[in-house]
Amino acid sequence: MESPTNRNRGSVRDAYLSAADVACTALRNADVIAHWNDDSVLAGWSCGLLIAHIARSLLQVEWFLDAEEPSTAGIDAVTYYAALRDTDSPTSSLNVGVRQRSQETADLGATELARLTTASLLALRARLPDEPSDRRLTSFGRPMLLDQYLTTRTIELCVHLDDLAESTGIPIELPLTAIDIANETLVRVARRRHGGIAILRALTRSERDSCAALRVL
Repeated sequence: MESPTNRNRGSVRDAYLSAADVACTALRNADVIAHWNDDSVLAGWSCGLLIAHIARSLLQVEWFLDAEEPSTAGIDAVTYYAALRDTDSPTSSLNVGVRQRSQETADLGATELARLTTASLLALRARLPDEPSDRRLTSFGRPMLLDQYLTTRTIELCVHLDDLAESTGIPIELPLTAIDIANETLVRVARRRHGGIAILRALTRSERDSCAALRVL
């Protein structure tokens, strides 16, 4: 399996931009927006809140790139996700914080979010190809290489666009390159947490998968 760290930087950036393009299209879709006040498939989340959370995976990239660059590379995408805990608990401090930030973004409204994310995608399409391979940024106090951060955003877009499709009943086709990056990275997270034999069993012998090894979010 190819590590995202070893991927050509263009493939990660292209995959992210492809997923971001799908997100922008969904966020401009009137049929999707019509579900804004409906409950999503995520406990405690409306579709509008989920849409805002998806939008942040575009908006934050620009925000963090515009901030002061850290002096160290910091953590990679696997470490970022392996450190997360209580992701399946709606009342965990992690999820409460995510919902609060998403609500702040949702308060902008569907029309403004569509405008902002479209503008952000255009800016990132122009900007990302020129950013060097050692470009760093800080995500909520955690330094990361840009491509590692984009890997996390690609995962977020894939996971939550699928949530949005399930919530609204409107199909959203995700780019295979983005799905591949998401799957490969999340399997590496699972291996970091549980070890290689647990992953083998989860993939081939579900009756021996005592720790639900592949469930990492």
